[in-house]
Amino acid sequence: MPAGVTRWKCVCAYDGTSFAGWQSQPGGTAIQDVIEARIAQIFGGLIRINASGRTDAGVHAHGQVFHFDAAWRHGPEKLRAALRVGLPPGIQIKSVRAVTADFHSRFSAVGKTYVYHIHLGDADPFTRPFSWVIERPIDLEAMAKGAAVLEGKHDFRAFSALNGPPKEDTVRDLRRFDLVKRGKHVRITATADGFMYKMVRSLGGALVSVGYGNLSVEQLGELLKTGKRVARVETAPPQGLFLMKVFY
Repeated sequence: MPAGVTRWKCVCAYDGTSFAGWQSQPGGTAIQDVIEARIAQIFGGLIRINASGRTDAGVHAHGQVFHFDAAWRHGPEKLRAALRVGLPPGIQIKSVRAVTADFHSRFSAVGKTYVYHIHLGDADPFTRPFSWVIERPIDLEAMAKGAAVLEGKHDFRAFSALNGPPKEDTVRDLRRFDLVKRGKHVRITATADGFMYKMVRSLGGALVSVGYGNLSVEQLGELLKTGKRVARVETAPPQGLFLMKVFY
């Protein structure tokens, strides 16, 4: 790293509703594009940022982590303030701190926690944009049993969006996977050493299929063994998903 340049670790939150996901897009409508545009205004040129991972269009975050390298002499709090001034209200920089040059937002991560929100019954306009609204009978006890089957270290290929021959290691340690109901709200929490593309949404969709009676708990276990995705494993809609925390 050049002399005078610092690596900055940033934690941000965002409402993903109106963005084309995290990863940069040709039209400049992704969260990465918006943050990089603000950084370019501050430093007078394009500086690429690296995130802990991508979130899809419509997915939200409380604790997304990214880093970038830049020469800044005024301390982390002033950098945080400078970043926040020019960003839209749907994106918030929560913290900024200097880190060592060997830190990497993605490759240094050892785990992540996601939360998926389900609302049972009709939802008001303030709940609907951030939940999967389910208005038909669903068996939460069966869903809890299904979550217990999925928890642990398994090959989760059947619960990813991967197609064709394996392109990456599909074994993950799902350290926590449970659901809690409070009133009409169901909160699914997933913590693992890593997640594949659309894995959390696939796991959530699989649990809902179990709750509907379209997939048995035993069949859920078979999917882990075969690694073959079936049509009954739907992908849960994006608006209920939040990246909560990245662990280092």
